[in-house]
Amino acid sequence: MPNTPDNRTHPGTVHVASSARPESSLVETVEPRSLLSSSPPPPPVRRRLRLGVLLALGVAVILTGIGIWRWFSATPPPLHYRTALVDRGQVVSLVTATGTVNPVVSVQVGSQVTGKIKELYVDFNSVVTKGQLIAQIDPALFQARVASARASLKTARGNLAKARAQLAQRTIELSRMETLRAQQFVPQSDLDLARTNHKDATAQVEVTLAQIDQAGAALSLAELDLGYTKIYSPEDGIVISRKVDVGQTVVASFQTPMIFVIAKDLTKMQVIANVSESDIGGVAEGKAAEFTVDAFPADPFQGVVSQVRNSPVSIQNVVTYDVVVDVDNRALKLKPGMTANVSIVTSTKDHVLRVPNTALRFKPPGVPTEKKKSAVWTLGPDGRLRAVSIAPGVTGSSFTEIKDGALREGDPVIIGVETAENGPQKELPPGFGMGPKIR
Repeated sequence: MPNTPDNRTHPGTVHVASSARPESSLVETVEPRSLLSSSPPPPPVRRRLRLGVLLALGVAVILTGIGIWRWFSATPPPLHYRTALVDRGQVVSLVTATGTVNPVVSVQVGSQVTGKIKELYVDFNSVVTKGQLIAQIDPALFQARVASARASLKTARGNLAKARAQLAQRTIELSRMETLRAQQFVPQSDLDLARTNHKDATAQVEVTLAQIDQAGAALSLAELDLGYTKIYSPEDGIVISRKVDVGQTVVASFQTPMIFVIAKDLTKMQVIANVSESDIGGVAEGKAAEFTVDAFPADPFQGVVSQVRNSPVSIQNVVTYDVVVDVDNRALKLKPGMTANVSIVTSTKDHVLRVPNTALRFKPPGVPTEKKKSAVWTLGPDGRLRAVSIAPGVTGSSFTEIKDGALREGDPVIIGVETAENGPQKELPPGFGMGPKIR
């Protein structure tokens, strides 16, 4: 059978004939599916994607609703109260204040004259005795003033001798004129002139005597200033401060310049504490006091209130009063200027019915209370809170005295609510039981 070209076209096949080689043909087959590979998915795939998204959103909404419903419908866990027993014991009322440690007697030694420091014979912590020479100001200027005052005194004394000689001459002349006038040898005017000259000479003597006194006073003042150039210790004690150095000039004008501060006795110290006006009513002389300093925080010092000063101290509208506490410092631990934290015992009651202060501060939430009345809370037989009114007495740092009320020794009173920090808790509110605890 002859080979005849088949010109029939089969579906899905494309025949391409080459003009260069007629006897043969190259056939390239292209699949239609490959030409549509980049086109979007058919509609059924899109519907499946939308359905999955809607299902996910629906599940999220349902879970959120369930969580909110559980949050608002869950009942809160029951409260567990912490209690303490009413007992008998000691109640100590304290007043706390801060103060400064100072020597009982401290003397500020200064200079009464102006000059340059020539010598310093003592220094910090030097032990001095009364009358000991401790410093000297350059005396050259004051010595010159003494010499000038002595010369003025000598001049005044010379003038006195001259005035007395003139007085003697005027006395003789007056006697002569009186004799001649009695014999009518001189006129009355000459006698009057002689009497006037005698009075002038007498007055000149008086003036010269006054000049001598003035020159003597000037000499005494110059010698006194010369003596002030030597500075002596006024008391037995120890030098706790020195304010000047050799060569420094001190000027004594309106106030005395301070050179040394001498403490009379460091074995006896005092604390000057500032007590507020609200606490000063319970502080009185003879009350026991205790204080600590930062240098010895574990060593309390014992003292006694020796003075309650009536002069108020007002700083920024806060009124305080100075309270002096005497303390024995034989060990010399306390130093001037230390800050003391003072506790003054204002009242002490032994073997009294007492309740913890935390019980008086406990207030149930949402329950109205009266500020003028003191009450504590207890649990009744039915488990409900019950307020018990009391009459408080002395209040200490931890306990308060019960003067009157329905409480008896051994009764439990509520002092707080148990939490995870101070006691076990049966159940936490919804949503708080998962995850690490954050402090």
